[in-house]
Amino acid sequence: MPYEAPTHTVERSLRATTGAKLVAGVDEVGRGAWAGPVTVCAAVTGLRRPPAGLTDSKLLTVKRRDELAEVLKGWVTAYALGHSSPEEIDELGMTAALRLAAVRALEELPVRPDAVILDGKHDYLGSPWKVRTVIKGDQSCVAVAAASVIAKVSRDAMMAELDAEHADFAFGANAGYPSPVHKAALEERGPTPYHRLSWSYLDALPKWRHLKKNRVPVLSGSIPEIEGQLGFDF
Repeated sequence: MPYEAPTHTVERSLRATTGAKLVAGVDEVGRGAWAGPVTVCAAVTGLRRPPAGLTDSKLLTVKRRDELAEVLKGWVTAYALGHSSPEEIDELGMTAALRLAAVRALEELPVRPDAVILDGKHDYLGSPWKVRTVIKGDQSCVAVAAASVIAKVSRDAMMAELDAEHADFAFGANAGYPSPVHKAALEERGPTPYHRLSWSYLDALPKWRHLKKNRVPVLSGSIPEIEGQLGFDF
């Protein structure tokens, strides 16, 4: 399917309106998964022409995504990854876990960005970062699209490494997201140490429901909680 190539329009706007010289694109992967971390990539690209075919990682085939990720790692000015573990997600909730992973990624960059382009409509970063949220930024903004591809490929590789230990869950194929194989393995074997135990899928597992953890409620007036999880009847 043809798609419109991402541009530097938002980055140019940020530079012009805020005086930012270094702008990072930020995107996450793993938010809706039942297992594994949530992973955030921060990428700095400057205003150079991007590699051909760059777009949101979800629009690419696995083969093309893997190829493009290797190109991007050498093409970007800088990139860094941050992760929040299943335990941190259970303890903090997804919004705080996303912020933790994003801050970890941003602070790993060799130079602190002056501004951030964040994919989506919710600013889960907040102060002191200067943030511009862009809905579908992973399709329209070069730096966010680059972050999207690198984050997806990196997290998929992490999850694939768990296959040898938990082959019945097919993490190499589903990356911890809901799938029929994943669902069947959960019903039979229960959650692994890599599963999020505050997630709603446990409500549909009488045999394992006692393992569910209660999440700390979001304080009134704070950033809206971002979940995006799927229950067992997906």
